[in-house]
Amino acid sequence: LGMTLMATNAYLHPSILYGKWHDYKGAEMTGAPLFYEEISELGATTLDTISKEVLAVAKGIMDKTKEDLKNVEHIFDWFMRCYSAEITDKRDLRSAISTNSAYAGLKHPMKAVEGDNNRLVPDWSNRYFSEDGPYGLAVIRGIAEIAEIPTPTMDKVLMWMQSKTGKEYIKNGKFEGANVSETRAPQKYGYKNLNQMLGK
Repeated sequence: LGMTLMATNAYLHPSILYGKWHDYKGAEMTGAPLFYEEISELGATTLDTISKEVLAVAKGIMDKTKEDLKNVEHIFDWFMRCYSAEITDKRDLRSAISTNSAYAGLKHPMKAVEGDNNRLVPDWSNRYFSEDGPYGLAVIRGIAEIAEIPTPTMDKVLMWMQSKTGKEYIKNGKFEGANVSETRAPQKYGYKNLNQMLGK
């Protein structure tokens, strides 16, 4: 459970994508934007907030059970622990991500329009959507609901992702959409409370 909550790509990639494309209106581009180096202020703020929601989920579970989830940490601390030597500017989360040499040159997932590589639009079928959504962020959202911890920012990003992929995980504020069975969330396996999820 601690490892699942610290699967950072589950909220790192979606937060950056949301920050870049949340109000996208269909304009074509001639080149793919840099994914990490050009992280927006909104993307960094979204990531920070979701990370705090993940911490709240871990704390909520620890408060209600005897589980030890002290490995769950804020993503800024995770960056400092994992990439300290590669980060040039450690002032805050946004600068840490944008100056991480390990991420240099990586670009947003794009696809060509009508086979013309000079006309690009976002690729909503990329693995950041097809994997980090149902097998990452949706899993954490499902855990949060069982733990009865609200995650409004996580919900906003996941609902934006599902709108781009034609899937439905959250419906009417609950994790009971038509495509929950395609995720790896605990609800897929019929778990409805902490004891069931923890195998008690």
